[in-house]
Amino acid sequence: MSTPSLAAGRRRFPLVPTAVLLCGAVYCLLPVAWVLVASTKSGGELFSTFTFLPGSGFADNVADLSAYRDGVYWRWMANSAFYAGVGALLSTAVSAVSGYALAVYRFRGKETVFNILLAGVLMPPVILAVPQYLLLAKADLTDSYLSVLLPTILSPYGVYLARIYASAAVPADVIEAGRMDGGGEWRIFRTLALPMMLPGLVTVFLFQFVAVWNNFLLPYIMLGDDEKFPVTLGLYTLLQQGATTPALYTLVITGALLAIIPLIALFLVIQRFWSLDLLSGAVKS
Repeated sequence: MSTPSLAAGRRRFPLVPTAVLLCGAVYCLLPVAWVLVASTKSGGELFSTFTFLPGSGFADNVADLSAYRDGVYWRWMANSAFYAGVGALLSTAVSAVSGYALAVYRFRGKETVFNILLAGVLMPPVILAVPQYLLLAKADLTDSYLSVLLPTILSPYGVYLARIYASAAVPADVIEAGRMDGGGEWRIFRTLALPMMLPGLVTVFLFQFVAVWNNFLLPYIMLGDDEKFPVTLGLYTLLQQGATTPALYTLVITGALLAIIPLIALFLVIQRFWSLDLLSGAVKS
């Protein structure tokens, strides 16, 4: 007699995690929805209308943002694209080589290196910001593009992901076959291992791009010239000025919305790589 009720309970049970996920989605997307709506309001509408009631000033806000200080906002966006794009590419390259070496080769101290790497993954970036500033100050590189770019090249988490992915995606038989055919280690990595690791490296690139694009503390410590600011730091300076000039609040909100668009576009462009098989390109047994 109790079997139907138990079956019904099992069918209803997935509603609980579904509801939790929906609450989490609403919690994460609500601020984005607010920015989207608030960016359509003029300065007067921003503080006088209902929070989620769209306004009529989006085009004017974009025009005012573009005209502010001769278009310095777009300079900030270009700086962010440079820091995030170049930094993510270099970081992915370093992660690919390092992760492949840790996954394929055997050498003394390998486990020690990997344990140190794990410690680096667990260490908050804020702890490293001041030591990095002191090191770059000794090299007279502060307040330069390199001061923001160089610390982003080495990503312990990226190396860790590349190592785990290379262990799963690059069969030892393929490496040995390449060596038997007379291929050098660099050629084997470039022509055999790298295509197999591509889906994982795309993930490393995306994570690092988003991390650098959203980075605030490192540029805040390293840079003094606002012409070199990324968009995060540039919007922060606008927000600080908004305390005395409330009209700048609409520029900050509009700028924050526009700063999200490149991340969404990047995700849509590279998400197709995640549909590839983990063993794509490998020789089947």
